[in-house]
Amino acid sequence: MSVTTTIAKRELSSYFFSPIAYVAMILFLAACGVAFIDDFRPGQVVAMRSIFDWMVWLLVFIVPVLCMGLLAQEFSSGTVETLMTAPVTDQQVVLGKFLGAMGFLLALVLPTLLYVVLLAIYGRPDYGPILSGYLGIVLVGALFTAVGLFCSALTRSQVVAAVSAAAFLFAVTVIPWWVRGKVILDQWISKAVDQFVQTRYADFSKGVIDTGNVVFFIACTVLLLFLTIKVVESRRWR
Repeated sequence: MSVTTTIAKRELSSYFFSPIAYVAMILFLAACGVAFIDDFRPGQVVAMRSIFDWMVWLLVFIVPVLCMGLLAQEFSSGTVETLMTAPVTDQQVVLGKFLGAMGFLLALVLPTLLYVVLLAIYGRPDYGPILSGYLGIVLVGALFTAVGLFCSALTRSQVVAAVSAAAFLFAVTVIPWWVRGKVILDQWISKAVDQFVQTRYADFSKGVIDTGNVVFFIACTVLLLFLTIKVVESRRWR
């Protein structure tokens, strides 16, 4: 575990030396600030529903950019050979990079706690939906990070990794949401659409913590990390 922690710390610290990470942080917080205006208006439910809904859409595009170089950069620069010849396992490499990226993602979301403080000062927040909303964001962020890491393991190109991850997240998040809102669906198709990310996350933003949804996000994240490990193992012997 100490090796995994070392890799995670190295990956996390590298974000704070990357201009792309700072640009992503600024854009994310600026967009969250705009979304928070709706939650701060008189008469609105004091539960930050608008900002939580917007966070998911923002992460669809921001996470792929943050994760595109996790492994692709290692493969393209050749530093992966040094990493793989060190006394570390593929599991430690993948888990360390995942935890490092998740650490920065949490740092990205952390400043939004200021909005909770503002709501507490000027109103009476419903802390239940707020806490469940943050739990949902962490779970969604973990799944998105696992997707970005998996796509980064498949290619040497950071651009290809970012585009493929964004396309995948768009397909499992935005498209099902759009289809559900614009198309009249049969009952069985509607149930299938409900299995995608946005519908499952919506419960968290409403203050509902469904065990099935928690298991869904954790299981999908673990599966993608497992697949990433297998990809790294296969590339080690090429």
